[in-house]
Amino acid sequence: MNNFLLIVLDGVGIGELPDAAEYNDVGSNTLKNISEKVGGLNLPNLEKLGLGNIEALKGVAPVETPLASFGKMKEVSIGKDSTSGHWELGGIKVDFKFPVYPEGFPEEIIRKFIEETGVKGVLGNKPASGTEIIKELGDEHVRTGYPIVYTSADSVFQIAAHEEVIPLERLYEICKITREKVMIGKHAVGRIIARPFVGTSGNYTRTTNRKDFSVDPVGKTILDYCTENNIHTVGIGKVNDLFNYRGIEESVKTKSNSEGIDKILEYTGKEKESFIFANLVDFDVYFGHRNDPEGFHKALMEFDNAVPSILNLLDDSDALIITADHGNDPTTPSTDHSREYVPLLFYRKNKTGKNLGIRETFSDVAKTVAEFFNIKNDLNGKSFLNE
Repeated sequence: MNNFLLIVLDGVGIGELPDAAEYNDVGSNTLKNISEKVGGLNLPNLEKLGLGNIEALKGVAPVETPLASFGKMKEVSIGKDSTSGHWELGGIKVDFKFPVYPEGFPEEIIRKFIEETGVKGVLGNKPASGTEIIKELGDEHVRTGYPIVYTSADSVFQIAAHEEVIPLERLYEICKITREKVMIGKHAVGRIIARPFVGTSGNYTRTTNRKDFSVDPVGKTILDYCTENNIHTVGIGKVNDLFNYRGIEESVKTKSNSEGIDKILEYTGKEKESFIFANLVDFDVYFGHRNDPEGFHKALMEFDNAVPSILNLLDDSDALIITADHGNDPTTPSTDHSREYVPLLFYRKNKTGKNLGIRETFSDVAKTVAEFFNIKNDLNGKSFLNE
């Protein structure tokens, strides 16, 4: 069917990058550290593809004849966030740093936020865990109606609100105004994120109605090149938000890994001459950021169980890449992303797996997709289609 399927396992890193010290991430290795913590990974299908050939992992052995070509990729962009990671996978080198706010947002930003959105005030305004800050400030939010504003080590402006206090559509409107009128110029963060929650005092929980408002990619990506060359593009999950829907002809929303896997199976089974770009975000959101290695491992097993069904939908004309956008090691004290290599598995039916080594940029993925569809391009990277 001549489809190219790219699956990003959000946050699934495989070892610290040489510059990890600059990001306080020395010792981070999401997959290896989880494998040690849980007493060995149970991922037989990823093992067959060659995951254990990339690096020795407890429970995942190297195999003599892996089904996929294997390697790992280095991030050259500045940062360790989802936006720069996905943009680099799409063929862009992000050679600037998105603004971050380790001390919270400056007074002029908060003042402008209040003026432009019409809210009466804000709570929070500091870096925080999303689950912890709603525990801390949820009651005051319900009492005052003020949105909870917070950030993280990433370039994000996050707005949490109880769905019965600030309805979803109003929360999304506040985020849209913040994107277009507040966080602009030198304050243009990678993402404005709506973080709705529900529940009662002492029992607040975030819902799956999160919505991201991203900036446009700073250059042409493989998605743009595909659409210009009449290759149908499908974005599944968070991919749509991260590219701000640019170059994506069909946007498929998902609220969980299981729903994402279902959509991957659905679209892989019915598309022809298409580039299907999917993100599975639960590893990152629910387990990496919450330092839950056991939950992370269960999510990996859920994906591993789906691998045979995905492979069964591919014929000799198709291609599959499984990779990640950054690390998020749940075994370290940090609750933020980690600056890591990402695994690379490249599968083509009836082709022998080879060692692709260490790739110098995530953009090798975009170059490979472009060569697969025979698209002339000026993207960064080097194709491994025929290595």
